[in-house]
Amino acid sequence: MSVKIDCVVDSHSQVGEGAVWDDREGVLWWVDIPAGLIHRYDPGSLTNTTIDYGEPVGCLAVREQGGLLLATKSGFWFYDPQSGSKQQIADPESHLEHNRFNDGTTDAQGRFWAGTMKDGGDSKEAIGRFYRLDPDLTVTPWRDQFYTTNGSAFSADGKTFYFSDSDKSIRTIWASDYDTDTGMPGEPRVFFDTNVVDGRPDGGTVDADNCYWQAGVSGWQIYRLSAEGELLMTVDLPIERPSKPMFGGKNLDILFVTSIGLGLTEGSHQPQAGGLFAVSGLGVKGLRQHRFAG
Repeated sequence: MSVKIDCVVDSHSQVGEGAVWDDREGVLWWVDIPAGLIHRYDPGSLTNTTIDYGEPVGCLAVREQGGLLLATKSGFWFYDPQSGSKQQIADPESHLEHNRFNDGTTDAQGRFWAGTMKDGGDSKEAIGRFYRLDPDLTVTPWRDQFYTTNGSAFSADGKTFYFSDSDKSIRTIWASDYDTDTGMPGEPRVFFDTNVVDGRPDGGTVDADNCYWQAGVSGWQIYRLSAEGELLMTVDLPIERPSKPMFGGKNLDILFVTSIGLGLTEGSHQPQAGGLFAVSGLGVKGLRQHRFAG
C-alpha cells in the first residue's frame, strides 16, 4: 500500500467540515462553518466553487429533488445553489441563541440526522443535542447533554448509528442499534475511546467493508476502525486538525479530508491547514451517500 496525500484546495478554511460526496454530479460538497461558506469541489476539473451563504453552516445533505438541505446557525433550510433561493424548515433551538448545528448525516431511508453545539465551542455546559429531520419535515429531538456533537455515520447495512462527542473531557465514539422502520436509535454503547490515540473524535464515515473512519482532530491523524471497534489503520497527515473524512471520486476510492485552520499549536509548521485534502492508495472504497428524501 502506497498512500498519497495531496492538498487539492488550499483554502485556509477556519473550520472546514461537512464533506458529502454527490455521486450523480461527481462533486464534493463541504463547508467552512463560521465563515458561512459552502464549497463545491469538482475533482474532474480540479475546480472549487464557493458560495457565501451568510451564516454559519454546520453540515448539509444533497436532496433527492435537487438542491441542498442545510443545518445552520438558524436551523434547517432548503437551499438551491443555482438560484440562491432559501426556504426555512424549522429552527428547533431558537431558544438557544448561542447554539448552532455542527455535524450530520443521512440514513438509508432518506432521514437527516444532525447535532448541535455551542457556537465557538469550549462550552462549560453540555447543551448540544441530536435531531432527526424526516422527509415529511417533522423534527424529532433525540439525546441531549453533549458538548460537541460529531461523528455521525451509519453502518453499511444502515442498522448501526455512530456518533461522538469531541470534547476533551469526553472524546468518545458511541454506536447504537438503529431501527430502520422507525428511525430511532437504541441505547448507546461505547464503540471507541479515543484516549488510546492522539486525536479526539471529529467527523466520521463508513467504508464498503463496514469499517468506521475517524478524523483525529488535534492528533495529525485519521483512523480506520473495524465494526467491533478495533483500530486497524492509522494515517499520518500534514495537518494537526483533520475534521471530516468522506470517500469520493469516480470509484469511491479517494478519501477526502477537510481540516481546521484555527486553534493550531503555536510554532507548528502546517501551511496548508484549513485546506481540503485527498488521500489515495488506501486500498479501500467508500459507500454511496444517501440523499435526503424530502
